[in-house]
Amino acid sequence: MKPNQKLFDQLRTLLTEQQNPDTAEIDLADSFQIVKLINNEDKGVAYRVEEKLDVIASAIDTTVEKLKLGGRLLYFGAGTSGRLGVLDAAECPPTFGTDPETVKGFIAGGEAAMFVAQEGAEDKEEEGRAELKRLNVTKNDVVVGLAASGRTPYVHGVVKGAAELGSPTIFITTVSADQVELEADFMIDIPVGPEAIMGSTRMKSATAQKMVLNMLSTGAMVRLGKVYTNVMVDLQLTNKKLEERAKRILVMLSDCSYDEAAELLEKADQHVKTALIMALGNFNKEEAVSALNRSGGFIRKALIELENKSQG
Repeated sequence: MKPNQKLFDQLRTLLTEQQNPDTAEIDLADSFQIVKLINNEDKGVAYRVEEKLDVIASAIDTTVEKLKLGGRLLYFGAGTSGRLGVLDAAECPPTFGTDPETVKGFIAGGEAAMFVAQEGAEDKEEEGRAELKRLNVTKNDVVVGLAASGRTPYVHGVVKGAAELGSPTIFITTVSADQVELEADFMIDIPVGPEAIMGSTRMKSATAQKMVLNMLSTGAMVRLGKVYTNVMVDLQLTNKKLEERAKRILVMLSDCSYDEAAELLEKADQHVKTALIMALGNFNKEEAVSALNRSGGFIRKALIELENKSQG
């Protein structure tokens, strides 16, 4: 069979490439009817994701294990899927204080493909394998392949190559697993069904992938002590908004004043977790830093240790 014929036959059967009977007359609809039709399609996405929570949770466990060993969380995709991976990775440093190299996203066609579609960049498995080599991927890195259709050659090359290196592999797709000719340690298939506009996987498919990525990165960061109660406390104060957010966190969680929050942050070298421990337990910077180091970065554990020590 000719390669183009095989692709044609694949597209004919893929769930993401089917015509949606519920929106077949969207071209006759007014603006309100259009948004209602799209909204009705979107409503079911969360329920589809819910069916894969066990697999997502297991993927988080493995990700945490590898990050503790110094590994990285690496996303690979093409088109919309690739952009979603880049977006999630880019948000981790300011949100959770991670090193920019710890969570990274890569898109077929390189940086230019983030802004302008690079036709053909996704069509070769060897391009994906070459990406792994360039990044010196090891068994401690977690490799995530993103492909709404489940068939993107670039992503297949990445996942296959990563498996050969012994890296844990996660595959996120919006077709059912039986339509994917690929194996991964964690197959997260979210079959959202035909899009409101046939083949436009920037819609439900993108929403589903974004939800999974939110869970994967956020879940891992919570498990690594980047959150106290439900507040992100490892943020980097890289702009005025984040500086004021840090002060608000201190005021909200410790009942200190605005001026006291600013002073605590200055004493803590702008490290929010250190400042928060100082505020919550009236400890000095050295005590807070040492306790945080011993607790693996978990504020609750650090506070319990310091309180027990002070009472003993």
